[in-house]
Amino acid sequence: MKIAFATEESKGIESTLAYHFGRCPYYVFVDVENNEVKNVENKENPFYNSHESGVVPQFIAKEGATVIITGGMGPRAIDWFKNLGVQPVTGVSGKVKDVLNEYLAGKLSGVAPCDEHER
Repeated sequence: MKIAFATEESKGIESTLAYHFGRCPYYVFVDVENNEVKNVENKENPFYNSHESGVVPQFIAKEGATVIITGGMGPRAIDWFKNLGVQPVTGVSGKVKDVLNEYLAGKLSGVAPCDEHER
């Protein structure tokens, strides 16, 4: 399974999660097999300065992620991810390594749109 994390830094699992997935400067992609980290990759957000609806979810899906974890996300992005078969998890903060451990332990799930977004 590949999990994408929206982050403020390019420090792998030591990165801090970003408040909003579309406006974050980086994504950290973590390959997990049998609850063990197999690979960690940092990527710049190619749409950091501006993006159209759907381009970031498509980027995340093309990278092979099946889960996206972030602080917040708008309702249209949530719909995009669901349509692309990527499970969004929102309302999360902290370091990627800690959030990853919580997710793998089954302590994180659910998605709700940010208050600042409207459909």
